[in-house]
Amino acid sequence: MTFGGFGSIPGTGWSLIGGLGISIGTNGGPLLPGPTFGSGAGLICGYGVGVAVPGEPGIGAGLIGVVCSCWPCTAVIESAARAMAVRIVRFINGSVGLVVTCRLLPTASVCLPCAAIFPQVSPMKRFVLLDTAPIPENGGALCLFEYGEDFVIKIQGGGGGQLMNTRMHASEDALAEIPCRKVAGRPDSRVLIGGLGMGFTLASALKHLGKSAEVVVAELVPGVVEWNRGPLGEKAGNPLQDPRTVIRLEDVAKVLQAEPQGFDAIMLDVDNGPEGLTQRANSWLYSAGGLSACAKALRPKGVLAVWSASADRQFSDKLKKAGFKAEEVQVFAHGNKGTRHTIWIAEKLKG
Repeated sequence: MTFGGFGSIPGTGWSLIGGLGISIGTNGGPLLPGPTFGSGAGLICGYGVGVAVPGEPGIGAGLIGVVCSCWPCTAVIESAARAMAVRIVRFINGSVGLVVTCRLLPTASVCLPCAAIFPQVSPMKRFVLLDTAPIPENGGALCLFEYGEDFVIKIQGGGGGQLMNTRMHASEDALAEIPCRKVAGRPDSRVLIGGLGMGFTLASALKHLGKSAEVVVAELVPGVVEWNRGPLGEKAGNPLQDPRTVIRLEDVAKVLQAEPQGFDAIMLDVDNGPEGLTQRANSWLYSAGGLSACAKALRPKGVLAVWSASADRQFSDKLKKAGFKAEEVQVFAHGNKGTRHTIWIAEKLKG
């Protein structure tokens, strides 16, 4: 396809838009009557545009189309257009290829030109397995993955579902902030966290408690503690290095039963909550017996906070029957948008 009648003179562009100088043919093959067809189309369409658009010299545009659509002119224009098109396509292909290659390579960050010109293009993220930690007396395991600049913990063989990640932890922060604010004014306050996770709940508790407080963390999986002592811990500000932190490598259920009236607040972030269990062994903690053990482990007017991936009306009733005044709080997982998680804030009614 060749294009004739293109230029910057007023009216010429309208002739092109109207079909001016169109000639159809193939290289080395029979040529359709391009000059004749193009001249007629240019004259008619140029005139039509001249009538429809005030100020456009329709007849003049048509005459220009007649001249520009002659065979020598269309041949020259086609040759120039093809040469320009080839250069443009090569430039685009080369640029795209360079950017894609640079951004996919592990050393993408060293390609400064691409990073400067295309800062919005992110490297392709993929899950990279860093370590696997067996769960004691369970037979299963937890897996730590790197995902871009974030970390993700999954259950081995769990179908790819995430237990937690370092990008979304607003609800884990709130799990500690709400109860710790309530007990921070008590002398030598002592709180218990069930499950270390990625350390965000611990970091939040330390932030909202006094200097004389003690934060006991019961974590069943030793590997999780080791992960938090490495690069993972940096995401939460290395809370394990705080002298107020005490780690207990055992099931939180045993800690609860071993210390009656030992804590001002208890924060449970075990599994995915009462209705999101991935391990049957965790079911006792959210049963009537487990909640009764929590009440006994709390000091007078102590606070129990329970994190859950979803709401559960039956669990609210369980809390009331166990002697708590419960409030259900909905918290965004990340900032002020996206998935909402549920936190029960339950105050102990009797000593």
